[in-house]
Amino acid sequence: MGSPLEFDVVTIFPEFFKGPFDFGVIRRGREKGLVEIRVRDLRDFTSDRHRTVDDRPFGGGEGMVFKPEPIFKAVETIRKSESAEVVVLSAAGRKFNQAEALRLSKAGQIILVCGRYEGIDERVIERLATAEISIGDFIVSGGEIAAAVVVDAVTRYVPGVVGKEESILRDSFSDPASEAQLVEHPHYTRPAEFRGWKVPKVLISGDHEAVRKWRYEAALKKTERNRPDLLENL
Repeated sequence: MGSPLEFDVVTIFPEFFKGPFDFGVIRRGREKGLVEIRVRDLRDFTSDRHRTVDDRPFGGGEGMVFKPEPIFKAVETIRKSESAEVVVLSAAGRKFNQAEALRLSKAGQIILVCGRYEGIDERVIERLATAEISIGDFIVSGGEIAAAVVVDAVTRYVPGVVGKEESILRDSFSDPASEAQLVEHPHYTRPAEFRGWKVPKVLISGDHEAVRKWRYEAALKKTERNRPDLLENL
């Protein structure tokens, strides 16, 4: 077994991660020694007695901005090589997707910097980060939630973490190299009839080719209904 994929999460709320990293595929990866996660308190890398991590923005405006000094010190202290990925989690970043998850899974070390307040000093983005990522076109209180999402999505690609690795290939957006992405087809299970609503007959027909065709067509319909933007390249 090779070296584990290492995550270092830099945050001002380390206690947030007491739950998210102890369940599911992340826990499985950690227990198998395939993934290693360290949560770093950004305040440990400050130099004043108040452990200050933020200040008012130049040019005026509301809110506070993370100072560059503690973030640079944190990353430069914990980074093991120049090839490590340094990812800033920010609403202004490019949208995170399956292709990015696959790319990050091939790194040896991923340092996730959790943004908060009005943002992070741009010099961190320009001079230190290798990527600035957003998990969607909406605002959450801080990058901690985004960091948990990224760790989970990337961990699924680490060989040996997911019990049935072929299941990854059937997930929505499962082929990052494909220009046209589809959401996953609908799923049904027992009972075959519930409150008068029946499972599509083809799924209990035993005809595997017919099932494959139905699933593809159903995925197309569901993508058209929920994510028509994905069909632009189809």
